[in-house]
Amino acid sequence: MTEQDNPVYAQDAQYRIPVNDYPAHQTSIPPSRMFELKKALELYKARNGADAPVYDASQGDGGASLPGVPAEILMRAAELQVKHGTGYDQPFGTKQFRDVSANHYWKLAANSGWTPENIVFVQGGRDGLNKAYQAMVSLGHGRVGDLLMVSRVPWISYSWGPYGLGLNVLYAPGREDASWKYTVDGIHSAVDFVARDGRKIAGMVITSPDNPTGRTTPVEEQIELAHAALDAGVAYVLFDWMYHWVTDGGPTDINTVLQAFEPEKRERLMILDGLTKSLGASNIRSCQLVAGTKVVKHIVSTASHGVVPSYYAQAVAIAAYEGDFAKSAASIIEPTKQSRRVLRAALEKAGVRFVMGDGYYAFIDLSRYIADGKRPDGTGFTDSADLGAYLGEMFGITVVPGVYFSDAGKNWARFSYALPPEKTQKAIDRFFEGLNSLV
Repeated sequence: MTEQDNPVYAQDAQYRIPVNDYPAHQTSIPPSRMFELKKALELYKARNGADAPVYDASQGDGGASLPGVPAEILMRAAELQVKHGTGYDQPFGTKQFRDVSANHYWKLAANSGWTPENIVFVQGGRDGLNKAYQAMVSLGHGRVGDLLMVSRVPWISYSWGPYGLGLNVLYAPGREDASWKYTVDGIHSAVDFVARDGRKIAGMVITSPDNPTGRTTPVEEQIELAHAALDAGVAYVLFDWMYHWVTDGGPTDINTVLQAFEPEKRERLMILDGLTKSLGASNIRSCQLVAGTKVVKHIVSTASHGVVPSYYAQAVAIAAYEGDFAKSAASIIEPTKQSRRVLRAALEKAGVRFVMGDGYYAFIDLSRYIADGKRPDGTGFTDSADLGAYLGEMFGITVVPGVYFSDAGKNWARFSYALPPEKTQKAIDRFFEGLNSLV
């Protein structure tokens, strides 16, 4: 027998992954419950006729509820695709995308410390998040089983996306009467808490505007929280800015953030952004991750064996970024701004407690209706999922139950106003018609 007749490891002994059976002990990752909301509307139509008006205030897809990407941008992207051809691109995307993003979109300043080489194109937000999580695990403390810290009431996929990649998830301290926002003391408390369990925090996500609450965190506060986290030993801080163009105050200036950190700390920052919300480009899958050099090199290396991004998704971004992006995104931003005013006025008039900053969402306290509300048969409600199903089936209005996000939001609901203002008004009217019928 020769050496070639024997199996051989691809990696040398010192680099082989130790056997760890943690996947055998993980809980099953549940599918998103968002699809249940559509069933409630189907039941409503079954009772009231196929033409009965329904109001979907549950979605977060501006491409479905608003005009989405302007046709001229899609056509310009198609022209770019034809010119570019259909061969493989680099795992980071293309130099063309990097340059347009850095110089036209972000307008990276020389003293920011970052250049086009700090930008990686990713195939949608979840692809970007998964690549960020993998980098946190490999480059942070170098261990599976550590933590990703998120807010007390986080977006659903923050709870399960990292878990599938070997990170446990930690809900940070956060008080309901303060909209569950992060605090410096809470960050230190979280670090100490996991240390007692022999663990560390591999990453922290700061989302502004927030999903699901709509809470907006001023950039100065985001910087303060990131400094506190890095100083406390959190390996990486990820800023999720997917909604930052859909605001009353305009987008966040990346240079302000980068210039607030010395080079060593700057390398431990990541910023996720894309066209999903600002341009209503959900099914285009066009996003980017801006990060330190070491993170970018890691992502590019691993992506070369995994997901290499498509060019058309980059072309849509290039076409949007080449001109006035605010003008390109106006068909999403402007009606959402108008709807924000409509919804805020209605919530204030109703006298309910709510959280509402920018983005697409308001988070509404339904405690009174859950505690005191009764169905026609006299039965009550257990949480916002129970109440939400009733509103959908009986009144044709869907919102996302807060309990879907975490137990801290069990008495709340996310109301999406990524709609034309006249639809928002009709939806909120029907919402309160349903609620007021219960008490």
